[in-house]
Amino acid sequence: MKVLDLQCAHGHGFEGWFGSNEDFESQLARGLVECPVCADTAIIKLLSAPRLNLGNAKAPEAERSNPAAASAPAQLPAEMSPEARWMRAVREVLAKTEDVGDRFADEARRMHYGETKERGIRGQATPEQTEALLDEGIAVMPLPIPAGLKETLQ
Repeated sequence: MKVLDLQCAHGHGFEGWFGSNEDFESQLARGLVECPVCADTAIIKLLSAPRLNLGNAKAPEAERSNPAAASAPAQLPAEMSPEARWMRAVREVLAKTEDVGDRFADEARRMHYGETKERGIRGQATPEQTEALLDEGIAVMPLPIPAGLKETLQ
């Protein structure tokens, strides 16, 4: 398995996993490799350090002296990339809101005017619908959802 550091033309960095370098090149040529943030298919492979899997390597001294620390879940890096922060925020919105699809404008109005219980919703609205909602004092904002988050990964 090859793990490659990739980047789209907009500068979003991400990781791709491929069976071989030939698999990557083939998928890239067919337009199958896309940025999970913006769906751009103009992808380049970045230089990356090799990952060595040394099955017989000895555990560091800290792990040998404190096995509980070695089995603790990994902590997230203190500095997350802007793309990683964006993806985390979008995932949280998706998890905490109901997708009402093209009924978004109607549902937002019903909640605003007290016709239904307020809840977190998301969906699609035309620019005209969005402008009308804002004119009525209903706060809405666009949320582009990366293609990689629209469906369950297998």
